Amino acid sequence: MHYLAETPNLELEAKIARYLRRIQRADGGWLLFTDGAMDVSVTVKAYFALKMIGDSPEAEHMQRARRAIRAAGGAEKANVFTRILLALFGVVSWRAVPMMPVEITLLPEWFPFHLSKVSYWARTVIVPLLVLNAKRPRARNPKGVRIDELFFDAPVNVGMAARAPYQHQGWFVLFRCVDAVLRAADPLFPRHTRQRAIEAAVRFVDERLNGEDGLGAIFPAMANSVMMYDVLGYPEDHPNRALARKSIEKLLIFDEALDGEAYCQPCLSPIWDTSLVAHALLEADTPKARAAVSRGLDWLVPLQILDVRGDWISRRPNIRPGGWAFQFANPHYPDVDDTAVVAMAMERADRENGTALYGEAIARGREWVVGMQSSDGGWGAFEPENTQYYLNNIPFSDHGALLDPPTVDVSGRCLSMLAQLGKQPATSEPSKRALDYIFCVVRNAMEAGTGAGG
Repeated sequence: MHYLAETPNLELEAKIARYLRRIQRADGGWLLFTDGAMDVSVTVKAYFALKMIGDSPEAEHMQRARRAIRAAGGAEKANVFTRILLALFGVVSWRAVPMMPVEITLLPEWFPFHLSKVSYWARTVIVPLLVLNAKRPRARNPKGVRIDELFFDAPVNVGMAARAPYQHQGWFVLFRCVDAVLRAADPLFPRHTRQRAIEAAVRFVDERLNGEDGLGAIFPAMANSVMMYDVLGYPEDHPNRALARKSIEKLLIFDEALDGEAYCQPCLSPIWDTSLVAHALLEADTPKARAAVSRGLDWLVPLQILDVRGDWISRRPNIRPGGWAFQFANPHYPDVDDTAVVAMAMERADRENGTALYGEAIARGREWVVGMQSSDGGWGAFEPENTQYYLNNIPFSDHGALLDPPTVDVSGRCLSMLAQLGKQPATSEPSKRALDYIFCVVRNAMEAGTGAGG
């Protein structure tokens, strides 16, 4: 709201402020997740939001937040996404942000960096960010709020972030050199090529805008799409910009039980929740529980994605769609995990009730899941073969979540589904490869002295 200088919703701001103050840790910081450690990037954003809402920097909770940030090294230690936010608000310069030319949208698929080589969540977040990086707009920020007090040095002097602990020094140095070259060459990119790249980015977003459920159905991508349309001059009532803006409103939760608090969810998870609840209710095994399972599974049937060939076709062009998403709607990005759990719930309900209501949906879901299996036998959450690990060393990837590689967690769920459908490792090649993958990961983890992890 402050970026766009929208008419302030003072009631909403007060509710958000109450929520932020309540969840602040005793040490002054805020967390990424319950019971986690204080996160400096989250704390910078929470402090910035509260100051915009009107909390005095001298208030006790703001002083505690400031001390926590400075104890963690100051706002200079914020991650890439926070740095982009601060650059958009003019707090730091764009020198503090990795160079991501919008011309990336025009690169061929064989190129070392291509949008198909990163995870769906990174892709949907990055594409509108590329336009923002090219245009470098300044937030309206009608109150002129700044947070210079969170930095040890003048914010304008903040440069690129240091190498993250997991990043390989050699790769990181190489990519930092590439970043420097791109930064120097940026003014030399032909205008017509830049415009063509921006148009490609807009087409990507338009195609995946996903109605009121938003780009990728995840908050960062949705917020970036609004800012992208804004910087390109789309009026507030333009259908795409209006849809993108409304999608964010649908993420807001108002909890009147907690003194009228409000917060914004990162995404919605109704398909995942419904399928897991169906399994729990089947365990309860009462007439009321089984009736609820039937209603839930009947609700899931029409949400199966059968007619949209999403981004996963870049590596599996001959596989038919058949998955379910995580959210109410996200047809370009069905979720392998969710699809396996839905299929298992449907098969179990049919088997225990002596019916065959969901056979077609189950078969189509299994077909798609098997098609998404990676060459190593495992499954990623959304796409196969998303394993270009060298990309985790680019400066933009300081959060370490750029890729969607196979994991034991997702693979175990898919193997469970296949086994439940009668596809045992002894007789099913996909099941055998999945079991071998899981054993391999666990064995390697044990030899390395660590847990298998997610």
